Amino acid sequence: MTTHKTRMLIIGSGPAGLSAAIYGARAGMEPIVVQGLQPGGQLTITTDVENYPGFADVVQGPWLMEQMQKQAEHVGTRMMWDTITEVDLANGSPFVAKGDSGDEYVGDVLVIATGAAAKWLGVPGEQELGGKGVSACATCDGFFYRGKKVAVIGGGNTAVEEALYLTNHSPDVTVIHRRDSFRAEKILQDRLFANERVNVLWNKAVERFMPAENGTLGHLELVDTVTGEKSTLEVDGAFVAIGHAPSTELFAGKLEMDASGYLKVEPGTPKTAIPGVFACGDVMDHTYRQAVTAAGTGCMAALDAERFLAEKDFAEKEAVAAE
Repeated sequence: MTTHKTRMLIIGSGPAGLSAAIYGARAGMEPIVVQGLQPGGQLTITTDVENYPGFADVVQGPWLMEQMQKQAEHVGTRMMWDTITEVDLANGSPFVAKGDSGDEYVGDVLVIATGAAAKWLGVPGEQELGGKGVSACATCDGFFYRGKKVAVIGGGNTAVEEALYLTNHSPDVTVIHRRDSFRAEKILQDRLFANERVNVLWNKAVERFMPAENGTLGHLELVDTVTGEKSTLEVDGAFVAIGHAPSTELFAGKLEMDASGYLKVEPGTPKTAIPGVFACGDVMDHTYRQAVTAAGTGCMAALDAERFLAEKDFAEKEAVAAE
């Protein structure tokens, strides 16, 4: 077993974690980033990225994350290919984390950037057509379906909000819901039902995503959840909107979470209830969930971490001087 010590320990390597690393390294904290099971986060499974500032042309998600990682390393970040399996926050700073490799990581501050993942239906064709017509983010990918026919699958706030957003691009949006009523807030439902571009299929479930001849999504195979009747729906794009699951299992019973499992932070900051522990990106943001907002909160976490360490160092010097 090897023990790795650092001023700033970052768990997660998406836009939030790497932005925190860039700012932390430039502040001389020599951060360690433990990359986890999906180095680079959700953008590594995203193809075209058109809404990240700074690029006039479409860029590829994996390339964008590769550039972020290189930038973080260039300014002094150490990248570790490991997955954290246990954290000890009970004794305050320094914080100790154990990796799947058996190594131990010790940081004077801890930045949690473990992200969140979209929930999927788990039906045939879903994975194979990911990025080829099947998506879990209308804000990310809706622009690519201008003037085309799309479907949204789900019945909560996320699904209704995604459908309304897609009407900015598509003249034909179908919401597919396995029940006969939405769980979404009434004000959102009222807006949806008033929109002439939206059609709702009640009591329908998607059984399979089927490709067209060109390899992109062609149609959906549906089943009526009441009668069992089969049907199909031709679409150019389908958006699975049944929620997200934050990656917070590591912190159960150790940090405060909301009812959906997102880490709670002090409003307007990345500060958790434990001094020196910061949360950034999708692990604490259930509203925006964009790469650019994740990067912004990563920056905030690094700046607050720097202030925390400066205050900690000053207090320790004062205590020594008083002896």
